[in-house]
Amino acid sequence: MNLETFIKEHPLITEEELKFYSDKALQQTEACLPEFGKAFKSIFSTDGFYQVDENKYWTNGFWTGELWLQYEKTRDERFKEAALWQVKSFKERLDNRVAVETHDLGFLYSLSCVAAYKICGDELGKKNALRAAELLNERFHEKGQFIQAWGPLNGKDNYRLIIDCLLNVPLLMWAGQETGNEEYIEHAQQHIETTLKVIIRDDYSTYHTHYFSPEDGRPLKGVTHQGYSADSAWSRGQSWGVYGLALAYRYLRDEYYLELFDRLLEYFLSHLGSKLIPYWDLTFQDDSGEPWDSSASAVVVCGLLEMAQYVDEAKAEQYRAVAKILMKALADECAATSPEISNGQLLHGVYGKKSPYNDCISHGVDECNLWGDYFYVEALTRLTSDWNPYW
Repeated sequence: MNLETFIKEHPLITEEELKFYSDKALQQTEACLPEFGKAFKSIFSTDGFYQVDENKYWTNGFWTGELWLQYEKTRDERFKEAALWQVKSFKERLDNRVAVETHDLGFLYSLSCVAAYKICGDELGKKNALRAAELLNERFHEKGQFIQAWGPLNGKDNYRLIIDCLLNVPLLMWAGQETGNEEYIEHAQQHIETTLKVIIRDDYSTYHTHYFSPEDGRPLKGVTHQGYSADSAWSRGQSWGVYGLALAYRYLRDEYYLELFDRLLEYFLSHLGSKLIPYWDLTFQDDSGEPWDSSASAVVVCGLLEMAQYVDEAKAEQYRAVAKILMKALADECAATSPEISNGQLLHGVYGKKSPYNDCISHGVDECNLWGDYFYVEALTRLTSDWNPYW
């Protein structure tokens, strides 16, 4: 997919449209404050509406991150108060070791606690994030040179990485810079290098997850958990690859990441349907009858806008234009623009969908999900302001 051709063929979101959707997104977050100001949202909506749930899932940081984004937009103390209440909950989660045997500590603590420290110098946020970074660092396996995704470290079936972790290692990069602990940065870089070696196929599609031998660290096989099959490209996984490479480049400035970024982006764009919203797996097209996963597109928009900061102006202009094309399609087709429709931000997402070839269950299908909401608001923030990322 030639970017120049893609840009010529599709409309870009206008400044007026960006203002409209940004204002609507603020309205959506604000309407949630009475119910979720001192509570967490469920992982995904049911019939368009989130329920109150506990701080025990890999997704909880996304709601806190959305609150911080809206606080930065408005300086409305209600958003700050709600986000800081959640920062205290993230301390309790660490104290009680609630579901912290996961690489998703980056999703949890970058968007809640690193954000709190960056935005308002909150020391509890900093302490929480550094504690989380230490736990994440402990998940690094010398045999294989990667950070284990899920579960207890001594579980043989857990000896694997997943592509999502490219968005979690920035927590280690930040912690390494804050503390001067070079091991954090070394382990993050080693994990990135291992991921890029095993997770990207020859055609620049991506595996969701890759197993290694616990005995000697040899790469064993790439499979899927949430994609259609081991040989297909799970849409959200491809998007994690795009944004993950942009964030890796921000910290490490390896030119190879730029090349891979373009290749993974090209694969993503060339497998979109006519509405420019990805189906939940990129193997599907318009005649498939399968649902979209809007969240994957929101992630790619953020990756494009991140990488646009590090390339020459001609390339940056292309990245920003593609981001605006995807954003127009995303907002026009998937934005929740009234609290009566949904208490989320981005409709038509998929958490997981069962297929004959994967081991997940169908849930959160054609619903809002917390990461989709967050990345949609992050994308709007990036397009309408000069934003300092929480990653």
